[in-house]
Amino acid sequence: MAVARRVSLFDAVLFDRDGTLIEDVPYNGDLARVRPLPGARAALDRLRAAGLRLGFVTNQSGLDNGHFDAGQLRAVNARVEELLGPFDTWQVCPHDDADGCACRKPRPGLVHAAAAALGTTAGRCVVVGDIGHDMTAALAAGAAAVLVPTAVTRPAEVAAAPAVAPDVPTAADRIVAGDELHPSGPHHPHTAGTVLLVRPDSARDVLLTGPAIRAVAAGAGRVVLVCGPRGRDAAELLPGVDEIVEWRLPWIDPEPAPVDAVDIAELIVRLAGARADQAVVFTSFHQSPLPTALLLRLAGVGRVSAISDDYPGSLLDVRHRVPSGIPEAERALSLAAAAGFPPAPDDDLRLQIGAPPPSPEPGPYVVVHPGASVPARACPAPVSARIVTALAAAGHRVLVTGSTAERDLTAAVAGTDGVDLGGKFDLAGLAGLLAAAGCVVVGNTGPAHLAAAVGTPVVSLYAPTVPFGQWAPYRVPLVRLGDAAAACRDTRAGVCPIGGHPCLATVDPAEVVAAVELLSAGRHR
Repeated sequence: MAVARRVSLFDAVLFDRDGTLIEDVPYNGDLARVRPLPGARAALDRLRAAGLRLGFVTNQSGLDNGHFDAGQLRAVNARVEELLGPFDTWQVCPHDDADGCACRKPRPGLVHAAAAALGTTAGRCVVVGDIGHDMTAALAAGAAAVLVPTAVTRPAEVAAAPAVAPDVPTAADRIVAGDELHPSGPHHPHTAGTVLLVRPDSARDVLLTGPAIRAVAAGAGRVVLVCGPRGRDAAELLPGVDEIVEWRLPWIDPEPAPVDAVDIAELIVRLAGARADQAVVFTSFHQSPLPTALLLRLAGVGRVSAISDDYPGSLLDVRHRVPSGIPEAERALSLAAAAGFPPAPDDDLRLQIGAPPPSPEPGPYVVVHPGASVPARACPAPVSARIVTALAAAGHRVLVTGSTAERDLTAAVAGTDGVDLGGKFDLAGLAGLLAAAGCVVVGNTGPAHLAAAVGTPVVSLYAPTVPFGQWAPYRVPLVRLGDAAAACRDTRAGVCPIGGHPCLATVDPAEVVAAVELLSAGRHR
């Protein structure tokens, strides 16, 4: 008999105060001037009703600067609660920028403090704010973030935000709807028999599917994962996988061979040999699961689940649909839940791999990974070389990593300031190296998600060809750099369509040094 349970994506929502929930009155110490923004109280009550705890993370430098005293600050905050209802934690930074404290946003100290006060982690919190500093603090702590722009929000901050809502009620609606969409539903503990999972894509995609694979494994007797050759090494690292079937699918592979009838017939036989009771087909938002579903039907699989906007006919038993723009890891989790496999109650939903080997390199060090599986997402080599030089000048030991095919690139980027480790590690060895790093500087490619899976902070040199909110390293502290509003935005281009690669060619190495120091300080809290 099914056992009902609910596992939430998040435990808490943390709000900026001025300009987000109440009107922005500079240095306000007068409780009579506290005015909630339209819809704020109803939005907060909806979040409370959904079981989410609420907190404030707010910069209030007016206290140290003498614009108001501690009693006035307490009175204003009490008036906020009188108008908007109770909050479970208040985290206030009284300092200004010159103090160099760890709590003033964009530093992540307030987010970490709020999470600790609520008995959770930053990765299980959502931060809602109105300016880029709120987003930077959230991401640097490893939290999710939603920007609600106002007249003072700069366009560049809107472009760089992982998610944007026009107002707080919409932000609350999305948080609640997303939570309801994903990890809830019936769970059949170890009665599902053999479940065949299909994720025939790159290492990045396989790693992002990891939380969903663990959810299926929590309710299945045996898990067989079908992956492509580009994702095989990542599949080998995932917890919950009992058997791997490697096969190149021409409707998924980016360099497809012609469809071959003999090859397809052999695949059907191999799928039938798994003797699966059911299958779940994981895809990215731009891929169709229906060719795979057809082969699974021909292989005799009795129950098939997938996300499909296209009419599936009799190919799918569970046709799941999700809104656009949600993180890929959560998209996969929602499909697993729809198929009857919500995650285990103690699963933190982060990316994970099995225990990596120990790093052979003495620490401390920072890793720079200049390559990418898709050229449009790689930082130009001269910029990466300047980043290595700047990090070394700031006192960091810099290791430069890459595949065997990228040895010329890693040698050029490492120069005389970094340690060239191009071609030295397979994916498991790279995981061990990343696990011991203070930080990883990398583009939107597999090692960024491998770093997330071992819990190492990421400086994301992110080309905006695909949406950041969907493909950013998941639930790990990070700083995003690069021009988020570049003309290549959302083109899904594999090769840069703009001369000079402006989205990443403009990255200032000094920004990278500052980001590494911000994340390293957070990691050593």
